[in-house]
Amino acid sequence: MHVRCKQNPWNRWWIRGFYAKNTIPLESKAVNDIHKHGGTILGTSRGGHDTTKIVDSIQDRGINQVYIVGGDGTQREASVIFEEIRRRRLKVAVVGIPKTIDNDIPVIDRSFGFDTAVEEAQRAINAAHVEAESNENGIGFVKLMGRYSGFIAMYATLASRDVDCFLIPESPFYLEGEGGLLEFIERRLKENGHMVIVLAEGAGQDLMSKSMESNTLKDASGNKLLKDVGLWLSQSIKDHFKKNKMVMNLKYIDPTYMIRAVPSNASDNVYCTLLAQSAVHGAMAGYTGYTSGLANGRQTYIPYYRITEKQNHVVITDRMWARLLSSTNQPSFLGPKDIPEEKKETPETLPPGGVVDIPPVTKEITK
Repeated sequence: MHVRCKQNPWNRWWIRGFYAKNTIPLESKAVNDIHKHGGTILGTSRGGHDTTKIVDSIQDRGINQVYIVGGDGTQREASVIFEEIRRRRLKVAVVGIPKTIDNDIPVIDRSFGFDTAVEEAQRAINAAHVEAESNENGIGFVKLMGRYSGFIAMYATLASRDVDCFLIPESPFYLEGEGGLLEFIERRLKENGHMVIVLAEGAGQDLMSKSMESNTLKDASGNKLLKDVGLWLSQSIKDHFKKNKMVMNLKYIDPTYMIRAVPSNASDNVYCTLLAQSAVHGAMAGYTGYTSGLANGRQTYIPYYRITEKQNHVVITDRMWARLLSSTNQPSFLGPKDIPEEKKETPETLPPGGVVDIPPVTKEITK
């Protein structure tokens, strides 16, 4: 979370920065080269959201512009802060900037960090492909980010062209029996002698829950803690081949934190500049309660309620999905009856003219 007022102080450690009043000055010289480094100089943390304390801190310190940078969870918290500020009738602009590699924020074309994540994920896929080709019946198994949305796995797969099977949360699959994943792996190894599997971390959680104790634990932000489906599935594959006395060499790669730590690429650097400048222009013009983002290639101010009403998911009935299946030549692992009704909806896009029936963002700040 970034917070700005006349003296340009910025909070460290997200919400805890409000409580501890732990601010650092960020002048032009201090931030001149930060785009060349991964991570965040501000630090990050989870949980601890107390709206009253946060707004009290904003009010006590005379802050008049609050810039909140993060994913869907952060934008939801920003919306709550905005509503409390509006209830108190404070002259404070609250502006969101979409930054998440998962690309799960709705309405916008993409979130900052997504292009970089896809580019770096390909390095792991390329390594898995080399390992798979180098071993008898070799399987290169890559687990990527994607708790509820499989966009990184989908786009990295399409860009790589070396993937034989990709699994994402939006598309259920099963292991055993005719048409199952294990049968497909056997067939592909017999045909090619090697294969590459890409898995999003949220895929197959239901299968794991059936064979293991149910996990009801949550992290500090209230998200359900996912089990490591990558390790579980890779072990299930090994057990299957061992049971059938077949030779198989599986190499498991989890590049999660390597991907998170890399500097943004050129595309994301440009996009970040557009988002930041647009966010500031809106706040200086007196707008508040919005997230800055591209929609159909046009810079927009999107009200928080549209950003927070749902998550962005891969649509498994559209053309992009068909392109992916054509690239991997894998079965869908499900029939028409298995497709949930909400996944049959067409992806949300703006009309060709770029106009959508959304009430304007709140303009309550006086100059």
